[in-house]
Amino acid sequence: MTGIQLPNGIQVFERGWLSSNNILFIGAQSSALVDSGYSTHAELTTGLVSAALQQGPLDLLLNTHLHSDHCGGNAVLQGNYPELQTLIPPGHASLVSSWDPVALNYVPSGQHCPRFKFDGLLLPGTEIQLADTAWQIHAAPGHDPHSVILFEPQSQTLISADALWEKGFGVVFPELEGDAAFDEVAATFDLIERLDPCWVIPGHGPVFRYRAEVLAYARARLNAFVKSPDRHAHHAVKVLLKFKLLDQQQLPFADFVDWAANTRYFQLIHQRFVPSVPIDRWMEQLTQELVRSAAARREGDMVYNA
Repeated sequence: MTGIQLPNGIQVFERGWLSSNNILFIGAQSSALVDSGYSTHAELTTGLVSAALQQGPLDLLLNTHLHSDHCGGNAVLQGNYPELQTLIPPGHASLVSSWDPVALNYVPSGQHCPRFKFDGLLLPGTEIQLADTAWQIHAAPGHDPHSVILFEPQSQTLISADALWEKGFGVVFPELEGDAAFDEVAATFDLIERLDPCWVIPGHGPVFRYRAEVLAYARARLNAFVKSPDRHAHHAVKVLLKFKLLDQQQLPFADFVDWAANTRYFQLIHQRFVPSVPIDRWMEQLTQELVRSAAARREGDMVYNA
């Protein structure tokens, strides 16, 4: 991150695409972590945090949203730090309290998230102290209807989660459910443009300097999806397949097909966009596309992450 000037007390653990980035804040009086990664990486997340804190306590855990790659490490961190306080966006609080993995979209997306608790809410329109600095909490619906982003106005640093990456943004999951959400993505882009950040810490990928062309690229990509929702659905299903490969690394093609056939998001996309194509043939086509783009490797009956 040469040349990047983030506020004092921040360390960014850039992770692979299976886990979200983790942002650690170390202040004079307390420490905090934004997002905890995927469950299979939880021990690594804990190791990174523990080493950075030099065996000191982790006081606060914040989740920008409750997708499994951002909160899958919550349970392990809570077990390792018994006094840890966890804050989540308000929209899914009741589902976390009752623990409904279907409504929380872990089962529909074919992903896993161990049960965790929360102690308070990240309320949009308020501020929170992180590393002795006040950060604004803003609602950022679109990718997830209840996602938040964090902004520090003095350094103009934005924690954008999956609302904006240097090359695009996260899958708009409500659209896969048949709920209109592309307008919410556009409104979140408008918010980011008004905030006019200098530095962006995304949910995935390296920290980057904000530039007008970054948002222009994201808007162009969104407009393409608005004009062709099937293009967005096709992109989404390949993202979910790649996530499965990142998680498993390798599996028989028959198991790949079986997993997709029993995963609700695949069923929804299949029924809405390609109902005439048998799911095994559709999966063959999608796997071939992943192989052509060097995102997967196929050897006989096996599919490998690449």
